[in-house]
Amino acid sequence: MTVKKPSEHDAAALFQAAVADVTKLPVSTRITHKKPPKFAAFSTPKHSVSIADTLSDFDTGVVPDEFLRNGIARLTLRKLRKLPSQDHLDLHGLTSDAARVLLQQFLYHAKAQNFRCVLVIHGKGMNSQAGIAVLKIRTRHWLMQHEAVLAYCDAPENQGGAGAVLVLLRN
Repeated sequence: MTVKKPSEHDAAALFQAAVADVTKLPVSTRITHKKPPKFAAFSTPKHSVSIADTLSDFDTGVVPDEFLRNGIARLTLRKLRKLPSQDHLDLHGLTSDAARVLLQQFLYHAKAQNFRCVLVIHGKGMNSQAGIAVLKIRTRHWLMQHEAVLAYCDAPENQGGAGAVLVLLRN
């Protein structure tokens, strides 16, 4: 048994028969797609605030994985690990000076918005020279100095693990 292949004329006739009852949409119900802009518009705050650079770069080289301000119970760290972060900051690829300034601005704005828990991603230092995690050490040192920070601890593995910290901010 041989299968007869339809000719081009038959295929066109079949298509015309299939779409014979189709009517065009009215112009008013058509949706025109607009291409998104290549770069998102950067919005600057209406009121620029000068944030004092009060954090020191001087450190002993040893910074703890967890930090609690005096008077804060150890149970707070266990609770902090379960809190969802309300905002995050990624410091990957920044110089130490740029990271310090950006961290101060981030903490200022997070406190102004009454955030309690934020995530700061500093990385594990795998791409740094000699394998030293400079931003990890300095970020944690800066967080211990900042008056708005009550506690910090390593983030859960799904949020960066040892390459990020969950930070508890003062009300």
